[in-house]
Amino acid sequence: MSSLRLFVAVLPPDPAVQELRRAVSALHALPGADRLRWTAEPNWHFTLAFLGNVDEDLLPELHTRLARAAHRTEPFPLRVHGAGRFGGRALWAGAAGALDALRLLAERADAAARRSGVPMDEHRSYSPHLTLARSRAETDLRPFAEALGGFEGTPWEVGEVALVRSSLPGSGVPGERPRYEAHASWALGH
Repeated sequence: MSSLRLFVAVLPPDPAVQELRRAVSALHALPGADRLRWTAEPNWHFTLAFLGNVDEDLLPELHTRLARAAHRTEPFPLRVHGAGRFGGRALWAGAAGALDALRLLAERADAAARRSGVPMDEHRSYSPHLTLARSRAETDLRPFAEALGGFEGTPWEVGEVALVRSSLPGSGVPGERPRYEAHASWALGH
């Protein structure tokens, strides 16, 4: 049976990506930046629910349930805000704005996947973040997080939720990164 590697996400609009790009470009001059695997800008997103490998026969039900979750959620304001790190392995930008609405959308996306028959990992508390860089080895990411810590992006309205396909690198080329492409999307509140 064929499957797709999927996650549900909020994708920042181009102006937000451009604004963040300018702030992140300064981080590339910091010591150790060349040892990090920087996330490609087209892959920047706020994950709501990671679904993993989903059997294609579950997609119609998943689409129906995600559409319903989007319909039940009104558009809301969000902005990229600050930065942080997960230990010495991942650097991220945070979010500000209607975080309760974002968390509710994440819960609805998770529930839609479960009810569609997608085996989901144990539910954890939702921590909105946009991954900027990763490190294979434990790295001191504090200087990067501190340098971006005061970042305040311009607010935008989240108006849709996307089901994104993740294609893992298979060529073995060093530095090759996963590719993400929107598989489907649904407008909020409609």
